[in-house]
Amino acid sequence: MADVERFELPEELEEFRALVRQIAEDRIASRAAEIDETDEWPEDVYKVLVDNDLMGVGYPEEHGGSGGGSLAFGVLIEELSRVSAGVSLTPLVSKLGVIPLRIAGDDEKARRMTEGIARGELLMSYALTEAGAGSDPAAMTTRYERDGDAWVLNGTKRFITGAGVSHAYAVFATRDAALRGKGVSAFLLMKDDPGVEFGRKEDKMGIRGSPTREVIMTDARIPADRLIGEEGEGFAYALRTLDYSRPVIGAQAVGIAAGALDAAARYATERQQFGKPVSEFQGVSFMLADMAMQLEAARMLVYKALALCDAEDPRMSYFSSVAKCFASDAAMRITTDAVQVFGGYGYVREYPVERLMRDAKITQIYEGTNQIQRIVIARELLRSLE
Repeated sequence: MADVERFELPEELEEFRALVRQIAEDRIASRAAEIDETDEWPEDVYKVLVDNDLMGVGYPEEHGGSGGGSLAFGVLIEELSRVSAGVSLTPLVSKLGVIPLRIAGDDEKARRMTEGIARGELLMSYALTEAGAGSDPAAMTTRYERDGDAWVLNGTKRFITGAGVSHAYAVFATRDAALRGKGVSAFLLMKDDPGVEFGRKEDKMGIRGSPTREVIMTDARIPADRLIGEEGEGFAYALRTLDYSRPVIGAQAVGIAAGALDAAARYATERQQFGKPVSEFQGVSFMLADMAMQLEAARMLVYKALALCDAEDPRMSYFSSVAKCFASDAAMRITTDAVQVFGGYGYVREYPVERLMRDAKITQIYEGTNQIQRIVIARELLRSLE
């Protein structure tokens, strides 16, 4: 685990980065444009992740993972996102689904899910958002009730990443919508449970190749032991999960931005105008310099937030929001500028920067919009002054 005050990663993490980058460039990059174009779930690429033991990264060894913690997991997501943000969501969303189990201390479920994910037998998703409960998750209306030795769930979760492909879902529901957060509990739902269906696949602007669908529960009956943690604690689990997951979205944003900067810098040295490379024109070179500065600042914030997660430092909530917000805003600026460096070529799908720009946009929206992040940051800042 990295010291939260250090400015570089441990040598073993840099070696891990090099390994993941090689796999991503050799086995995934050539498929990225096709995955984006067809928007089909890439089973072959998923197999690459499993065969190279990447699906177990970031999970504790006692739960069947390969260890490494949040920082190692962030490096994995960053490097995958350099070539395909859609592919990076395969390990990212499974990890997101397991986090509530760990937070709740539900070790048996966490171990079972982790072992399946690491072996390539199981994928998991996180089902919190509803059509009327996005930035205000306490407004959820998905209901649960106890019926003998079972729980019965009714409602629809919206914009669920991996829905239909994932085998397991961490689902949040309320016993009484009037109670808002105080009435929420968390449950482990399985794809083949009776009463579970999936809505149409959303036709998204970016992160294509990663399905997004509704999870529809109609009198979905699950065993009593599928409750995650304690009844009534689900909202706390959901919010705590976001503290761990937001910096990983920051890492995804950093990876997208890094891929765009690499492409733009390489193109600027190759593209000739007025008898010399466009990189020699100050207007372009200054753009590249600004992109590089934003990327380096975002990367340092993300790594610090991930290291704080590993240390379970009380500052993690504040830095998770800071890192996610700054990195995703930076990624949007960097990818937009990359398109500008490419000029007209940046606007066509033959080159990767327009895809990277489309992918970057979602990082400003999911895991809490950046407007919500600013609310969290301001609240934590002012609380520290009390």
